[in-house]
Amino acid sequence: MTALLALATSLLWGLADFGGGLLTRRIPALTVVVASQVLATVVLAFVVLATGAWDQAGPRLGYAVAAGVVGTAAMLCFYQALALGPMGVVSPLGSLGVAVPVGIGLMLGERPGLLQFAGIAVAVMGVVLAGGPELRGTSVRRQAIMLTLVAAVGFGAVMALIAEAATSISGLFLALLVQRITNVTVGGAALYVSVRRGGRALPEEGGASVVLSSLPALAFVGLADVAANGTYSLAANSGPVTVAAVLASLYPVVTVLAAFAFLQERLKGIQAAGAGLALVGTILLATR
Repeated sequence: MTALLALATSLLWGLADFGGGLLTRRIPALTVVVASQVLATVVLAFVVLATGAWDQAGPRLGYAVAAGVVGTAAMLCFYQALALGPMGVVSPLGSLGVAVPVGIGLMLGERPGLLQFAGIAVAVMGVVLAGGPELRGTSVRRQAIMLTLVAAVGFGAVMALIAEAATSISGLFLALLVQRITNVTVGGAALYVSVRRGGRALPEEGGASVVLSSLPALAFVGLADVAANGTYSLAANSGPVTVAAVLASLYPVVTVLAAFAFLQERLKGIQAAGAGLALVGTILLATR
């Protein structure tokens, strides 16, 4: 069950990243983040009201607040790093945040078997290669590397925090809602500051009409991200965090394959090799 939930997480995160990437071609990235989270928050609020999850309020929601703050900051760092580029270096490095939950799991006494340790190494290498890292002739600004590493640590921290935010399904709904409210608050503040400094909240061409026509896609991105956080929390609480975290981190492979399937983007040899290694790592991690 842990493996299936974690793989579902990677699928959802990968599709959310793919959808978000498409949207940022027409809409400012920060607006995509805030708008998608607002829509997800509205849906989650109805779910919480319908299930009576308010009764699950307690100290653990502090983890959800922390996940919301850290996650938004990490996303902003990641987008800034992508802007500085090159994406072929930034994107694979961003997936290294898996080291955070894996490290926590090991410190808490989890001891995967030999094959699973091998699977962790192979899967992480596959994820990095699947991003198609640009290894030759690439000038990388130090600021881009630092921002990417900060974002990676933040992404990993969110995985660890959300796993601690709830112990029941209804509690998880409430924790996810609190996380999204925090995301919207922090992201909205960042968007406000950006606009005050001369940035744009709406596309140069089409303006608000482009955003309104993109609401279904924005909702999909926000809800897929929420669902991924939920399935990861369930995975991390149903089995070894070391296994759940690595399998959930396969989402860059999903994004690459989605671009290949829907946009006919050709895979580099290194990306195909990375996808294959990720599959081998998944098989090893699923062994007992």
